[in-house]
Amino acid sequence: MELERFAELSKNKSAENKKFLQSLKKKDPRKVDDAFHQQHTEVFEEINCLDCANCCKTTSPIFYQNDIERLAKSLRIRPGEFIDKYLKIDQDKDYVLTSSPCPFLGPENYCTVYDDRPKACREYPHTNRKKMVQILELTHKNTLVCPAVFEMVERLKKL
Repeated sequence: MELERFAELSKNKSAENKKFLQSLKKKDPRKVDDAFHQQHTEVFEEINCLDCANCCKTTSPIFYQNDIERLAKSLRIRPGEFIDKYLKIDQDKDYVLTSSPCPFLGPENYCTVYDDRPKACREYPHTNRKKMVQILELTHKNTLVCPAVFEMVERLKKL
């Protein structure tokens, strides 16, 4: 799905998807996890993140101290230099990128620091984790960023 079409479709279905995801809070958390994990597996057999990289183009992960140190070491700079060059503190007092797209997004949507990428990038889009009912607001936000998450939620609504 082209990104412009995805952006319009996900925006149009945002309220519906938010309501649906909120309704999952009343369900058995283990069944919610199982349903998400099943959809996660199926959708990522069909969707290749390298075709899109919208997450890297439009949002920033949170950078924890371990992430900063690992990336600074990889780039052969001091952690303080890494912070000064790439990060800012957001309204939640978290380190995030100063700009988008991600400065480490390379040609053909490859991550140039893939082996050392932040924990948040490693776990994105968080649809294969346990206790999904705890992150349904984040999942809703991700339906607006990630075509795979949007597709998972669309499929879950049909179950």
